[in-house]
Amino acid sequence: MKRTGSAVWQGKLKEGKGSVSTQSGVLKEQPYGFNTRFEDQPGTNPEELIGAAHAGCFSMALAKLLGDAGLTPERLETRADVTLEKQGEGFAITVIDLTLKARVPGATPERFNEIANQAKAGCPVSKLLNAQINLKATLEG
Repeated sequence: MKRTGSAVWQGKLKEGKGSVSTQSGVLKEQPYGFNTRFEDQPGTNPEELIGAAHAGCFSMALAKLLGDAGLTPERLETRADVTLEKQGEGFAITVIDLTLKARVPGATPERFNEIANQAKAGCPVSKLLNAQINLKATLEG
């Protein structure tokens, strides 16, 4: 199985502009640039896209593992905060903080945390990333 994302960039780093698109069309020539990545201007950037991908992947992996354990989540809400830091002459994604709020009837906090950590380690996006991945999981209700 292959999925495709693409980018087009024109110009130098600070003055240039780019766009990103996805195979599904959910992103179609979505603009991005230096200002949306490094200056907190409105618009997308690679780090927020990685964060969304990681949050989605982790949530699906967790749903599968909970199901395997005989538990059905009512709601899994995951946020991924991606830290981009200057390292030498370049930048690196150094840390991703996953914050999970979940409603899982019948789950004990201990079992829930065990399964959530398995999902963190096992989701394909976690396996891809060369960053420290932290998880703060909260079982609600």
